[in-house]
Amino acid sequence: MKKIITYGTFDLLHWGHVRLLERARSLGDYLIVATSTDEFNALKHKQAYHSFEHRKYILEAIRYVDKVIPEVTWDQKIEDVKKYNIDTFVMGDDWKGQFDFLKDYCEVVYLPRTDGISTSKIKHDLM
Repeated sequence: MKKIITYGTFDLLHWGHVRLLERARSLGDYLIVATSTDEFNALKHKQAYHSFEHRKYILEAIRYVDKVIPEVTWDQKIEDVKKYNIDTFVMGDDWKGQFDFLKDYCEVVYLPRTDGISTSKIKHDLM
């Protein structure tokens, strides 16, 4: 079984998020999504509209997602790759090169962002 992992806040979930999860899942047999806890978001100076528990609940309802785990620190990625026997780490290409250190542990894939949609755009449009 080929295992995939991706990370994100996944707040104000939109079709671009779902498309990313669909494409990530298509790279393997099992997709783990690590979503930032409220405490980790505070450390990053970010505030999500939805709580961690609600974001986790939403992600678990998506058919492409097999497991949701908490992201509590920037440094947990190597540990997660080892713990869950990950074959491929996936992120949006706006992070290109930022996670290349994981290439010693698994394949690293940066997927293109979905044009025309982002959480930042939604927040901006609602202002």
